[in-house]
Amino acid sequence: MQAIIETGGKQYRVAPGDVVRVETLPGEPGSAIEIPRVVAVIGDEGQVLAGPEVADARVKATVTGEGRAKKVLVFKFKRKKQYKRTIGHRQNYTELRVDEIVV
Repeated sequence: MQAIIETGGKQYRVAPGDVVRVETLPGEPGSAIEIPRVVAVIGDEGQVLAGPEVADARVKATVTGEGRAKKVLVFKFKRKKQYKRTIGHRQNYTELRVDEIVV
C-alpha cells in the first residue's frame, strides 16, 4: 500500500518503511507524528482512492532526525553594470520513517 501525502507545500509518494526528508515539522527525533493531509491512497492491487474516500486517512510516521541540506549557491549578475552578488542557502528538513498508512 502506498499513499501520496502533502506537507510543506510539496507532495510525496510514501510506503510503510520509507524514509523521506520533508520541510521542517515540529517534533523531537524519536517522537511519533501523524500526517493528516493524505491526497490519495494506492492499494496493493493498484486501485486508487482519492477525494472524499480518503478524507479520514492518516499516515503515521516517526521522526528519525533533523538537519540542513547542502548549500545552494545563488549568483546574481547584470552585465555591463559591475553588479555581482553571491549568496548561499541551506534548507532545514525533518527526516521521517513511515510506519503505517491508516485508511
